[in-house]
Amino acid sequence: MEQAIAYLRVSTQRQHRSGLGLDAQRAAINHFAARESLTVAAEFVEAETGKGADALDRRPQLAAALAAAKAAKCSVVVAKLDRLSRDVAFVAGLMAQRVPFIVAELGRDADPFMLHLYAALAEKERRLISERTKAALAAKKGAGAVLGNPRNLAQAGSIGRAVLIKGADKFVESLVPVVLAMRSEGATTLREMAQALNRRGIKNPRGGTWYPSSVANLLSRFQTFL
Repeated sequence: MEQAIAYLRVSTQRQHRSGLGLDAQRAAINHFAARESLTVAAEFVEAETGKGADALDRRPQLAAALAAAKAAKCSVVVAKLDRLSRDVAFVAGLMAQRVPFIVAELGRDADPFMLHLYAALAEKERRLISERTKAALAAKKGAGAVLGNPRNLAQAGSIGRAVLIKGADKFVESLVPVVLAMRSEGATTLREMAQALNRRGIKNPRGGTWYPSSVANLLSRFQTFL
């Protein structure tokens, strides 16, 4: 049976002590391994933030997981891509280590290009949430609220996420008639739909070119508006 190295990460020591998040990651990895006939040869657990240019230097367990995977000539498995990082440059650096990564949430078919793409989307989402949260905090401060209160911070974060989701839903809703028209014209595969969107001059949510994977993300939200 093919081997794999499991890597789990939480962002704080407090989460590490409580086990918050680790059990869910371990369950996801074990379920994926059983489904894909993989044997988890070793598990490495980290309590460290994924932010910063020196993130890999501050994550010795990830370095150990990479070394173990190289020695065993196998892959490193994580539950979700953000357990590696939401930073595109960091993910690109990991890909340069020449150790295959498998993201259980995305499946074994997610190649390095797709991992880069998903990392770019996650990075964009993180930046937008940060911007919305700052705007919400500024609004609350302007209204006389005392900042620094955990309740205020949680509320601002919730507002930021709500605005982000609302914007994404509005974008998807605007494409409903376009997608229906493309389907009626015979564009049924992800590649055909990406080509049709590009021919129409429609930009993806990041203002760039459509690819099959970005069309798949669009369609995952599309059913809500049918």
